[in-house]
Amino acid sequence: MTAAARTRFSVDARRAQLLELGLRLFAERAYDEVSIDDIANAAGVSKGLLYHYFGGKRAFYVACVENAAEALFERTLADPSIPEPERARAGLEAYFDYAEEHETAYMALMRSGIGNDPEVAEVVERTRTRIVQRALASMGMEEPRPVFRAATRTWIGAVEAACLEHLEHREVDRGGLVQMLLAALYGLLVVAKQLDPEAPFELGLPPRAD
Repeated sequence: MTAAARTRFSVDARRAQLLELGLRLFAERAYDEVSIDDIANAAGVSKGLLYHYFGGKRAFYVACVENAAEALFERTLADPSIPEPERARAGLEAYFDYAEEHETAYMALMRSGIGNDPEVAEVVERTRTRIVQRALASMGMEEPRPVFRAATRTWIGAVEAACLEHLEHREVDRGGLVQMLLAALYGLLVVAKQLDPEAPFELGLPPRAD
């Protein structure tokens, strides 16, 4: 590795550490209660370095949200060689794993962070759209299929709500929630196929209970 490459790796690693720390701080405390000084002190760096990397507190917060959203998207990418419905289950389990490992940050992210900030909301919505598009592509739908898009988007909303319910209350076994969500997905796809019978998608077997 060249000196330039080592420097680039060091910068990227430091930036990633700052983003991880920032998301935790913003999750634990209200946005207005976290200052650049707080972030710099917690990270053991100068305020100047934070401004150099991110430009300011709000830009840093948005970068933290983008980093978390990207990590969630990558984490839920299931092995394409796995047949359905095992692939859907694997992606769903990975989603729950991520939410449990980053519980406070996930709950803050899904509850809009610093309020109705349009840039933050756009990051979250863009991630939902990417997950929907990836799911549709895995079903062989590269061209727009509005009914299936609506069904998948509806299901993603149910996953988010179920995950928040799980993190808040822990009253329903996670395995039961996963099974419930898989059954809901199957039901939505059954109806979507009825409404759009020309869609290039064949329903497999319904999800089994483990």
